[in-house]
Amino acid sequence: MTFLAPWSSLGISKAVIALQRTQAFLLLLLLALLGLGLVQPSYGQDRMYQRFLRQHVDPDETGGNDSYCNLMMQRRKMTSHQCKRFNTFIHEDLWNIRSICSTTNIQCKNGWMNCREDVVKVTDCRETGSSRAPNCRYRAKASTTSQALKSDSFAPGCSQSKPKCSR
Repeated sequence: MTFLAPWSSLGISKAVIALQRTQAFLLLLLLALLGLGLVQPSYGQDRMYQRFLRQHVDPDETGGNDSYCNLMMQRRKMTSHQCKRFNTFIHEDLWNIRSICSTTNIQCKNGWMNCREDVVKVTDCRETGSSRAPNCRYRAKASTTSQALKSDSFAPGCSQSKPKCSR
Protein backbone atom coordinates (compact mmCIF):
# COMPACT_ATOMS: atom_id res chain seq x y z
CA MET A 1 0.00 0.00 0.00
CA THR A 2 2.83 2.37 0.63
CA PHE A 3 3.79 2.00 -2.99
CA LEU A 4 0.39 3.43 -4.17
CA ALA A 5 0.26 6.28 -1.65
CA PRO A 6 1.47 9.04 -4.07
CA TRP A 7 -1.26 8.02 -6.53
CA SER A 8 -4.06 8.16 -4.02
CA SER A 9 -7.47 9.50 -4.97
CA LEU A 10 -6.74 12.74 -3.08
CA GLY A 11 -3.78 13.51 -5.35
CA ILE A 12 -5.78 12.74 -8.49
CA SER A 13 -8.66 14.93 -7.30
CA LYS A 14 -6.33 17.90 -6.84
CA ALA A 15 -4.92 17.38 -10.33
CA VAL A 16 -8.42 17.17 -11.84
CA ILE A 17 -9.52 20.36 -10.05
CA ALA A 18 -6.40 22.19 -11.25
CA LEU A 19 -7.02 20.99 -14.82
CA GLN A 20 -10.67 22.10 -14.65
CA ARG A 21 -9.65 25.55 -13.39
CA THR A 22 -7.12 25.89 -16.20
CA GLN A 23 -9.74 24.88 -18.78
CA ALA A 24 -12.26 27.33 -17.30
CA PHE A 25 -9.67 30.11 -17.39
CA LEU A 26 -8.79 29.35 -21.02
CA LEU A 27 -12.48 29.25 -21.97
CA LEU A 28 -13.08 32.58 -20.26
CA LEU A 29 -10.05 34.06 -22.01
CA LEU A 30 -11.27 32.76 -25.38
CA LEU A 31 -14.74 34.23 -24.81
CA ALA A 32 -13.22 37.57 -23.82
CA LEU A 33 -11.09 37.65 -26.97
CA LEU A 34 -14.09 36.74 -29.11
CA GLY A 35 -16.12 39.45 -27.38
CA LEU A 36 -13.45 42.03 -28.12
CA GLY A 37 -13.39 40.93 -31.72
CA LEU A 38 -17.14 41.37 -32.01
CA VAL A 39 -17.16 44.76 -30.28
CA GLN A 40 -14.32 46.25 -32.30
CA PRO A 41 -16.16 46.65 -35.64
CA SER A 42 -19.11 48.41 -34.03
CA TYR A 43 -16.68 50.77 -32.31
CA GLY A 44 -15.22 51.69 -35.70
CA GLN A 45 -18.68 52.19 -37.18
CA ASP A 46 -19.65 54.38 -34.26
CA ARG A 47 -16.56 56.52 -34.81
CA MET A 48 -17.45 56.90 -38.50
CA TYR A 49 -21.00 57.84 -37.57
CA GLN A 50 -19.81 60.44 -35.05
CA ARG A 51 -17.45 61.84 -37.68
CA PHE A 52 -20.32 62.14 -40.16
CA LEU A 53 -22.43 63.98 -37.60
CA ARG A 54 -19.56 66.35 -36.76
CA GLN A 55 -18.67 67.10 -40.36
CA HIS A 56 -22.04 67.19 -42.09
CA VAL A 57 -25.12 67.58 -39.86
CA ASP A 58 -26.23 70.99 -38.57
CA PRO A 59 -30.02 70.88 -38.14
CA ASP A 60 -30.30 74.07 -36.06
CA GLU A 61 -28.92 76.46 -38.66
CA THR A 62 -29.80 77.55 -42.15
CA GLY A 63 -26.21 78.38 -43.06
CA GLY A 64 -25.72 80.15 -46.32
CA ASN A 65 -22.92 82.67 -45.99
CA ASP A 66 -19.13 82.70 -45.94
CA SER A 67 -18.99 83.54 -42.23
CA TYR A 68 -21.05 80.45 -41.44
CA CYS A 69 -18.66 78.23 -43.41
CA ASN A 70 -15.54 79.82 -41.89
CA LEU A 71 -16.90 79.39 -38.36
CA MET A 72 -18.34 75.90 -38.77
CA MET A 73 -15.37 74.43 -40.60
CA GLN A 74 -13.13 75.63 -37.78
CA ARG A 75 -15.56 74.69 -35.00
CA ARG A 76 -16.03 71.19 -36.45
CA LYS A 77 -12.25 70.68 -36.63
CA MET A 78 -11.81 70.54 -40.40
CA THR A 79 -9.11 73.22 -40.51
CA SER A 80 -6.67 72.03 -37.84
CA HIS A 81 -3.93 70.42 -39.91
CA GLN A 82 -4.96 71.45 -43.41
CA CYS A 83 -7.92 73.13 -45.04
CA LYS A 84 -10.59 70.66 -46.07
CA ARG A 85 -11.28 71.71 -49.65
CA PHE A 86 -15.02 71.02 -49.77
CA ASN A 87 -17.72 70.14 -47.26
CA THR A 88 -21.50 70.00 -47.25
CA PHE A 89 -23.55 70.78 -44.16
CA ILE A 90 -27.03 69.27 -44.18
CA HIS A 91 -29.61 71.42 -42.37
CA GLU A 92 -32.10 68.69 -41.62
CA ASP A 93 -33.09 66.77 -38.55
CA LEU A 94 -31.20 63.50 -38.25
CA TRP A 95 -34.50 61.59 -38.50
CA ASN A 96 -35.20 63.26 -41.87
CA ILE A 97 -31.76 62.25 -43.08
CA ARG A 98 -32.36 58.68 -41.93
CA SER A 99 -35.73 58.58 -43.71
CA ILE A 100 -33.88 58.82 -47.02
CA CYS A 101 -33.07 55.14 -46.44
CA SER A 102 -36.57 54.27 -47.63
CA THR A 103 -36.06 55.92 -51.02
CA THR A 104 -34.99 54.03 -54.14
CA ASN A 105 -31.32 53.71 -55.09
CA ILE A 106 -30.15 55.98 -57.91
CA GLN A 107 -26.94 56.15 -59.90
CA CYS A 108 -24.13 58.07 -58.19
CA LYS A 109 -21.78 60.43 -60.02
CA ASN A 110 -19.19 57.66 -60.05
CA GLY A 111 -21.65 55.36 -61.88
CA TRP A 112 -22.38 53.06 -58.95
CA MET A 113 -25.99 52.35 -58.02
CA ASN A 114 -25.65 52.93 -54.28
CA CYS A 115 -26.96 56.49 -53.91
CA ARG A 116 -30.30 57.70 -52.64
CA GLU A 117 -31.86 61.04 -53.33
CA ASP A 118 -34.09 63.46 -51.47
CA VAL A 119 -34.66 67.20 -51.21
CA VAL A 120 -32.71 68.69 -48.32
CA LYS A 121 -31.42 72.09 -47.19
CA VAL A 122 -27.64 72.27 -47.50
CA THR A 123 -24.71 74.66 -47.38
CA ASP A 124 -21.72 73.83 -49.53
CA CYS A 125 -18.45 75.25 -48.22
CA ARG A 126 -15.61 75.47 -50.75
CA GLU A 127 -12.12 76.53 -49.68
CA THR A 128 -10.99 79.70 -51.49
CA GLY A 129 -7.54 78.27 -52.30
CA SER A 130 -5.68 81.27 -50.94
CA SER A 131 -5.83 80.38 -47.23
CA ARG A 132 -3.65 78.25 -44.99
CA ALA A 133 -4.53 76.11 -41.98
CA PRO A 134 -5.68 76.80 -39.36
CA ASN A 135 -7.03 80.10 -40.80
CA CYS A 136 -8.89 78.56 -43.73
CA ARG A 137 -11.37 80.69 -45.68
CA TYR A 138 -14.47 79.39 -47.44
CA ARG A 139 -17.10 80.47 -49.94
CA ALA A 140 -20.63 79.37 -49.12
CA LYS A 141 -23.46 78.30 -51.35
CA ALA A 142 -26.75 77.57 -49.61
CA SER A 143 -29.55 75.76 -51.39
CA THR A 144 -32.52 73.50 -51.07
CA THR A 145 -31.46 70.83 -53.43
CA SER A 146 -31.87 67.30 -54.54
CA GLN A 147 -29.02 65.75 -52.54
CA ALA A 148 -27.47 62.41 -53.40
CA LEU A 149 -26.26 60.43 -50.41
CA LYS A 150 -24.26 57.20 -50.65
CA SER A 151 -26.36 54.47 -49.09
CA ASP A 152 -23.33 52.32 -48.25
CA SER A 153 -22.34 55.00 -45.76
CA PHE A 154 -25.81 55.75 -44.47
CA ALA A 155 -27.61 56.17 -41.16
CA PRO A 156 -28.62 53.24 -38.93
CA GLY A 157 -31.36 51.37 -40.71
CA CYS A 158 -29.60 51.48 -44.08
CA SER A 159 -27.43 48.39 -43.99
CA GLN A 160 -25.90 49.44 -40.65
CA SER A 161 -24.01 52.27 -42.24
CA LYS A 162 -23.96 56.05 -42.06
CA PRO A 163 -24.74 59.01 -44.34
CA LYS A 164 -22.04 60.52 -46.50
CA CYS A 165 -22.41 63.45 -48.83
CA SER A 166 -21.50 62.66 -52.41
CA ARG A 167 -22.64 65.68 -54.38
